[in-house]
Amino acid sequence: MKNQMQIQFSALSQNESFARVTVAAFIAQLDPTLDELTEIKTVVSEAVTNSIIHGYENDPNGIVYISASIEDGMVELTIKDTGLGILDVDEARQPLYTTKPDLERSGMGFTIMENFMDEITIQSHPGEGTEVQLKKHLSNSKMLCN
Repeated sequence: MKNQMQIQFSALSQNESFARVTVAAFIAQLDPTLDELTEIKTVVSEAVTNSIIHGYENDPNGIVYISASIEDGMVELTIKDTGLGILDVDEARQPLYTTKPDLERSGMGFTIMENFMDEITIQSHPGEGTEVQLKKHLSNSKMLCN
């Protein structure tokens, strides 16, 4: 049985923890391992932070959208913004690449996402925003709620 949810919230840095905890609570019904839960929370944090800092450049009028679905032990997440977009996605995916070195950004967001998830797809168009799709199959998943 497929289960899904969607949320949207203002592009404020304090909402990053809300996003992380909300997604974690949603996938808890699959009984993920602590490592799997930590990895998913981390990728949500990275993607949401990218939307806030890079997509909207800390403009609180921006909106971050998250959709999540779970089915047969597979977690699928989409984190989307309608902000500035990424000029060169391939360059942005390179380890240590950042457009905000003055903010002490490590440039490891996409690298972390790639390492923690089974699949990552990034679609971005300058002036239209960015959508990051993430997939992860949980090792011992089982539905606790039906």
